[in-house]
Amino acid sequence: MGELSSTIHQRLSEAYDSMHTAHAEGDAFLADAHQAEIEDLHRIAANHNIDAPRGGG
Repeated sequence: MGELSSTIHQRLSEAYDSMHTAHAEGDAFLADAHQAEIEDLHRIAANHNIDAPRGGG
């Protein structure tokens, strides 16, 4: 796995964890911010033909 792929996978994992925590704490604004980051990371992954799992995997 290349460096970009590894970085995207790591950042996605962290963003999903943070989004779930924000939801659990009732912080909708922060959850939305993490969701936007997740969407950006998936867009970057797609632009570089990187398979990025959805749903926190």
